Amino acid sequence: MKKKIAFVTDSTAYLPQELRAHPDVYVVPIVVISEDKEYEDGIDLSSDQLYEMIRNNKEVPKTSQPSVGKFQKLYEDLKQDYDQAIAIHVSSKLSGTYASSMSGKDQADFNVEVIDSLSISYAITALINKGLELVNLSEDVNVKVIADQLRDEITKSKNFILVGHLEQLYKGGRMSGVQFLLGNVLQIKPILSINAEGELGMLERIRSEKKAISKIIELLKQTNQENGLKKIEIMHGNVEEKASQLEQVIKKSVPNVDIVIGEISSSLAVHAGEGTLAVFCQTIE
Repeated sequence: MKKKIAFVTDSTAYLPQELRAHPDVYVVPIVVISEDKEYEDGIDLSSDQLYEMIRNNKEVPKTSQPSVGKFQKLYEDLKQDYDQAIAIHVSSKLSGTYASSMSGKDQADFNVEVIDSLSISYAITALINKGLELVNLSEDVNVKVIADQLRDEITKSKNFILVGHLEQLYKGGRMSGVQFLLGNVLQIKPILSINAEGELGMLERIRSEKKAISKIIELLKQTNQENGLKKIEIMHGNVEEKASQLEQVIKKSVPNVDIVIGEISSSLAVHAGEGTLAVFCQTIE
């Protein structure tokens, strides 16, 4: 009999309806803290509610990784129905979620391959989709083999991020005071990117959003020429119209590539802010 495999992730991942409804996909929510109250991302806090908090509350909300106990409980429950699991999480350089998952699986004594995606959002989604595909294709499922294949896939992912509000990135500890000051004074619209080590950094300093969009298109065209593009995803922070406009521009410059539009999760919006546009893509090579 074919071994059953569960897939586990956290709520920084973008999960379309088909993944949310998938019987073998489980999500552990990131905790959002606002005015001493804790909310579980995607369970008792929607993105609309979060943006209301950001606009109206005095303090900027913060995030906290899921506890080790939360992962331990999930893995103990999964042991009843699954032989093994693959967990794919937000970059360990951006959150302690990966470490909590590792500790949780050890305490539950369950066979889990825990993968550091070295990224966020749709980059995680792409790995989950690939993992499910590999499981379906395999006659004799081996989680280590599949996990190693997914770790190879990580190198084929790129991202370009236009942050909606630098203030939130600064207050969340993701940007230095000097970078924040320069960005505001010079009205810079920086293009950020999560690098191959999973660290968030400055890719380009641009003086306007229009020029920043043009630069992202240039980077996508360059990536397509060098490695070929399989898919492009536009994630947005409550600016769907802007995301749709960007989709049309990308289609003209990089034709014949599937494009997906989705919304960043509340746990990411805490740091990136309303108005954020992030482009993810997976290369062929």
